[in-house]
Amino acid sequence: MPKQEKGRIHVYTGEGKGKTTAGLGLAIRAAGQGLKVGIIYFDKGGDFYGERKILDKLVNDRFTYHAFGMPRFEEGKGFRFKNIPEDIQEAQIALDQVLAWFKMDYDLIILDEINTTVKTELLKLPDIIYILKNKPEKLELVLTGRYAPPEIIELADLVSEIKPIKHYMYKGHTAKKGIEY
Repeated sequence: MPKQEKGRIHVYTGEGKGKTTAGLGLAIRAAGQGLKVGIIYFDKGGDFYGERKILDKLVNDRFTYHAFGMPRFEEGKGFRFKNIPEDIQEAQIALDQVLAWFKMDYDLIILDEINTTVKTELLKLPDIIYILKNKPEKLELVLTGRYAPPEIIELADLVSEIKPIKHYMYKGHTAKKGIEY
């Protein structure tokens, strides 16, 4: 039997649209090949994210996800940007979930929006560095979100920066249900 190749750290970052979508695409590809996949959403509480309606139908012993965070979006009112204490608690619970999954023989874990948590002061950079340095050897680990700190980029094996060239929001268009969320 061939030796198991070492898992890598992937980072999808940048100001452009598509980081979460890239992570979800990889999750679907991996699940389609029979890999054990987990997705942890950081700071994405609430039930308005459309992809979760499909993910709920896919959950089984080889594919799962958990969403952590207090709701930040209310249709018609927009996003809440200021942190409340519960936001910080939820981020820490999500981080604890990552460590628990490290003991459960996953092939791929996606940490959606974890890069953003440092900038928004939900998590401390040393806690994320600890996760990266202590991931299981065979695990593919994906970190998404804007503002990936240089220390995370340095530890990554693959970094893709998603850069906006043109976006309809700059013309005043708002987020569209089913496309942006």
